Amino acid sequence: MDGLIVSLLNGLSYGLLLFMLSSGLTLIFSMMGIINFAHASFYMLGAYAAHAVAGALSPALSAGAAFWVALFIAPVLVGLAGAAVERLALRRLRGRGHVAELLFTFALAMVIAELVQLAWGRSAVPYRMPAAWGEPLFSLDGYVFPVHRLVVALAAGLMLAGLWWGLTRTRAGLIVRAAISHPATAQALGHDVPRVFMLVFGAGCLLAGMAGAIGGSVFVTEPGMAQALGPIVFVVTVVGGLGSLAGAFWASLLIGLLQTLAVGSAWSLAAPASWLGAADAARTLAAWPLSRVAPVLPYLLMVVVLAWRPRGLMGMRET
Repeated sequence: MDGLIVSLLNGLSYGLLLFMLSSGLTLIFSMMGIINFAHASFYMLGAYAAHAVAGALSPALSAGAAFWVALFIAPVLVGLAGAAVERLALRRLRGRGHVAELLFTFALAMVIAELVQLAWGRSAVPYRMPAAWGEPLFSLDGYVFPVHRLVVALAAGLMLAGLWWGLTRTRAGLIVRAAISHPATAQALGHDVPRVFMLVFGAGCLLAGMAGAIGGSVFVTEPGMAQALGPIVFVVTVVGGLGSLAGAFWASLLIGLLQTLAVGSAWSLAAPASWLGAADAARTLAAWPLSRVAPVLPYLLMVVVLAWRPRGLMGMRET
């Protein structure tokens, strides 16, 4: 039972990290209608930018202070890079349809991956959290729940609250929603709609950079991190429903729990085969523990959800 409790907490923490990353992608799509294939690359840029900033500040500050400063500076740098991408490239492609935008963001992801390898090499970089974050927050019968899992949960909770408050309770959020739903009217009222789009895209990239600055220190910062996490982020967005922040939140938690519990499970696929009376299949599947197929489970979930509800759990438009 203690192991199950810790696995549930770890799954929630991992799911909240997925939400930190998928929230920016969902924000960009819901506001602009752009599916950003390079979104996970901005997550990677956030991790590397935080590593570079912390390294530059380490001679003048302690390791912990340099990390905290980098945690605030790196997402801003990534957000500025995202705003520049929208201003200089995506804005020119807006009238050419979604295919042009998809091809551009796909190519951008490849370019970012190559630039990262040119700048920092192909090996992982030593970007780590403060030592205190690695200490156990509590331990249950030998199962440890570290402090950094709680930090990820708190950061994701603050991000969710900030997004909700900014979009529903501020004048800026009202202008953003008006520019998206009625751009001509918003333009006639004196609001710079192209600038709003640029700020929205930059904000989505900033959220990805924040997830990278935290996730890169908790896990590992290396050139393959975008490729490893990018497909899962799109699964989260599709399962939750394109454009739905609430759907992305619940889908992130669901997939985080699904994968974490599967990895820690000793249950094998032989059990359902034996229940169905397929003894030969049960003997074959006995060598397939659930942990072995854990990476496939999110994609199976996406297939089931789309077959049942093509618009996702809480989406307003079909995928």
